[in-house]
Amino acid sequence: MGKVDGKVAFITGAARGQGRSHAIRLAQEGADIIAVDTTAKVDSVPYPLATAGDLAETVRLVEATGRRIIARDADVRDSLALGDAVTEGVTEFGRLDIVLANAGISSPAPTLEMSDETWQDMIDINLTGVWKSLKASVPHIIKGGRGGAVVITSSLAAIYANENTAHYSATKAGVVMLMKVMAKELAPHSIRVNTIHPTTVATDMILNDATYQLFRPDLDHPTRADFEEAARTLNRLPVAALDAADITNAVLHLVSDDAKYVTGTTHVIDAGGAL
Repeated sequence: MGKVDGKVAFITGAARGQGRSHAIRLAQEGADIIAVDTTAKVDSVPYPLATAGDLAETVRLVEATGRRIIARDADVRDSLALGDAVTEGVTEFGRLDIVLANAGISSPAPTLEMSDETWQDMIDINLTGVWKSLKASVPHIIKGGRGGAVVITSSLAAIYANENTAHYSATKAGVVMLMKVMAKELAPHSIRVNTIHPTTVATDMILNDATYQLFRPDLDHPTRADFEEAARTLNRLPVAALDAADITNAVLHLVSDDAKYVTGTTHVIDAGGAL
């Protein structure tokens, strides 16, 4: 018996990174998956975003577990596309139990020098996009009448401030209060809502030149090794970056019956970074 046998999970940002990791593990634990990501270009993001091929690979890996998956190109800024994807999945699988609002971007910039576009894209995707994802999906959990679980991906950046991340940190702090309000509103329906707060995770959002430069402004062309040298100083445990699977382990705990009375909490996986 898997920890989420017979359940259905909706996951945003599922084409790669943490979202793909969550999709595969929940499938291994018995869930069918409704997965969305987008191939839309975001000009303010300084690294390549997911591709249709990435999402297809998530499909392949989930299906290899023996579970079912519906995957669609849907931007979290697009309520209609999100709603269509969730409705299609619920129609096919017959229920919805778990929502993982995971999609997000990073675009480091000094607070007073970033463009209006850089600020707005961040708010639209990392904060408003979370709300739109929940609005499109959670009513299906309510309608099912069986309870359920929502996990929103926040960040250590909501707790610990670093330069050049004001817009990112503002969104990640914002989803914490969104989570707490929704935890109160959804408790009568036995739906639990929590946030997770990872430190640096080794995904495409982090492993790129813009992030390396953020961590090593003292160098003209920092490498991953240079980035890891600096990243280790942020964590108290001797690690530069966590694996996506480390975050998935926490997510699985929160959506399973192991955490059936856990709601309204900020679940920190930071290797001691907030100390």
